[in-house]
Amino acid sequence: MSKPPLIFDRALWRKRLSRALRAEKPCDFLIARAAEDLAFRLSTISRPFPRALDLGSSHPAIAAALAAPGRQVVRAAPVAAALDGVALHVVADEEALPFAPHSFDLIVSALALQFANDLPGVFAQARRALAPDGLFLAALIGGQSLAELRICLAQAQEEIEGGASPRVAPFADLRDLGGLLQRAGLALPVTDCDAFTVRYGDLFGLLRDLRAMGAANMLVAGARRPLRRAVLLRAAALYAEKFSDPDGRVRASFEIIWVSGWAPHESQQKPLAPGSAQTSLRAVLGDRSGD
Repeated sequence: MSKPPLIFDRALWRKRLSRALRAEKPCDFLIARAAEDLAFRLSTISRPFPRALDLGSSHPAIAAALAAPGRQVVRAAPVAAALDGVALHVVADEEALPFAPHSFDLIVSALALQFANDLPGVFAQARRALAPDGLFLAALIGGQSLAELRICLAQAQEEIEGGASPRVAPFADLRDLGGLLQRAGLALPVTDCDAFTVRYGDLFGLLRDLRAMGAANMLVAGARRPLRRAVLLRAAALYAEKFSDPDGRVRASFEIIWVSGWAPHESQQKPLAPGSAQTSLRAVLGDRSGD
């Protein structure tokens, strides 16, 4: 089998994430939103999930949302800086999980897997680590996130440099993720999207937040080539021109896509086999041939 393309420089991502986590004021509003949503989603499922894995999350809020009486939570984080003071933890690459089959009843990942080069492989490994009828639940940054930034940077580079290099990650699309869950062998796949807008004083406020999340450009194509000052200034002007509100503040779009799937089990609902229906569609709808 051919290897997946290297879209992200994972070593560079870990370096930037470690630096962001050591900062005095890391930016955590996205992970806080995901943690709140996770707590609500789990509250609607009447299952104990005694063994849970927090996969790749860089903030303790996710493990806190997972905490419940009788549940053991293990954190697998991409960098050691994310694990200060955590008892049950391991530093692990999401693309090479060190867990035995059937190790967990619940695996949750929050805002980490969008930087995986082999997302289908991660889903397949999560499926392998789940016990039968175990739940996989993940939140990823969606494809429409930062659309405004993408447009303005590309136009500024075209105007000043005569061509554009990739600067904003190609995040996953909602329509593709359900198919990837099925391909990984997960049953009953569900996807939904939390779309919202964050406002900033200018483009540079948005860029500061992205750096404080450890989410600055880590694309293999162009990640190590800094943007020229003239390009940044032109992008900021374009952003203010195209995406500002009447009060002068600019908009930044975000999507958090939630995906879930279950490790197969005989107790789960299954679709009927083709041709097994006992009543014809014509009988249900009535014979309308005379209409």
